[in-house]
Amino acid sequence: MRVLVTGVKGQLGYDVIRHLHMRDIECKGVDIEDFDLTDQKAVKNAVEAYAPDAVVHCAAFTAVDKAEEMQDICRAVNVDGTRNIALACKELNAKLVYLSTDYVFDGKGECFFEPDDPKSPVNFYGLTKLEGEKEVISLVDKHFIVRISWVFGINGNNFVKTMLRLGAERDVVNVVCDQIGSPTYTYDLAALLCDMIQTEKYGIYHATNEGICAWSDFAAAIMAEGGRKAKIHPIPSSEYPAKAARPYNSRMSKEKLVESGFSKLPPWQDALKRYIKELKDSDFL
Repeated sequence: MRVLVTGVKGQLGYDVIRHLHMRDIECKGVDIEDFDLTDQKAVKNAVEAYAPDAVVHCAAFTAVDKAEEMQDICRAVNVDGTRNIALACKELNAKLVYLSTDYVFDGKGECFFEPDDPKSPVNFYGLTKLEGEKEVISLVDKHFIVRISWVFGINGNNFVKTMLRLGAERDVVNVVCDQIGSPTYTYDLAALLCDMIQTEKYGIYHATNEGICAWSDFAAAIMAEGGRKAKIHPIPSSEYPAKAARPYNSRMSKEKLVESGFSKLPPWQDALKRYIKELKDSDFL
């Protein structure tokens, strides 16, 4: 099997390549300097030259607040770029894994969203990721759409690293307490994606580490696990203004994973513990 991974310099792309190497699966990681996602001809030529059996499409415009101001660029990358990848996969009859987000939902209520529940994004980033899903579904029969949330990994910036830095600089850190969801450790997620591409169990899935929490709970756990003394001060979202709205409820059901024979990811607390160790081993801490 031969696998092409886009966005290899990001958190998830980096870990997908790590897991593919661990499994001795032939793979190639690409990023923005290799080709422009928004250039259909460049994408077609690059993908066809490698001729993968599967593409794991991790590359995306993920700056949620900037997306509100840079809508043309965000749409070009997340929608047009995804269409270009999907068209290339269609030509090769290759499998396509598209990473999506909890932000495709409206975030209302306290239910666990199922993969086929109605979508209604509350920000522009979520809208473009939903439009990307539609491109994949319409063009590629052999697709896996995997919605994730609250991502953290060794390669890149994330909430955990930010909290550890602030925890070393401040005595008190304000963190919102009314947005509920599940953290996702890219190392764990990458293993699942590598399992998926070796099957034909196509469809839409939710994949996060098990358990739910508020951002403030997550932050407190990060401080404790990372040995920081800073106290977390829970605040409502109304006291933390941002350009892009965030969903209050990001609970997502992972039952479809089990029904399809895949394993759920470990609890987020366990993932955080292993991630902090990884940071210490890499001299980040």
